[in-house]
Amino acid sequence: MSEATVTWALIPIKGSGEGKTRLADALSESEREALVDAMLRHVAAAAKGAGRIARTVLAGPSRHGLDADIPLIGDSGKGLNAALEGALAQIAGMDGRPDRLIVIAADLPRVTALDLDLLAEAPRRSVAIAPDRHGTGTNALSLPLPEAAGFRFCYGTDSAARHREEAERLGLTVETILSEGLEKDIDEPCDLVDAREVYTF
Repeated sequence: MSEATVTWALIPIKGSGEGKTRLADALSESEREALVDAMLRHVAAAAKGAGRIARTVLAGPSRHGLDADIPLIGDSGKGLNAALEGALAQIAGMDGRPDRLIVIAADLPRVTALDLDLLAEAPRRSVAIAPDRHGTGTNALSLPLPEAAGFRFCYGTDSAARHREEAERLGLTVETILSEGLEKDIDEPCDLVDAREVYTF
């Protein structure tokens, strides 16, 4: 990949109090909110530390206390897929848009800067998909621009397979990126062991 390639990271976030409701049996509302904030800070720090990522952008209703120098693209309130498609369209239409956009989940407490650099190094005209620990969900996508400017996000059931189909619809090749840091999101109480490095329970 050319050294001149510019890559941005896009992190979607939910509003305060809306995240990680499936952890309600294990954590109080305030604990869940603190965990969400801690994981977001960790993911943003990994993006900042990645040598191939030039800028980090948030998509959602709030920046959850992150620095004001991180741009925030507002959420239309129509769900995650609509929010990401709106953010992608806005970024792809910017003067000085990036050559590649990494969409990275905000609940990856073990992700590293190296993981994100691997996503940034995907070959031109290819979409890189980082599945979750089950192999069915999507924890990160690496999209080439402008080739993937019309990418339709398919978060939900079997999103990894659906995102692969979407890349193929656009005539793009697909790479799968497997790493511990990208696989381990936090959805169920049994996952919380993987968050102990960023939040103390």
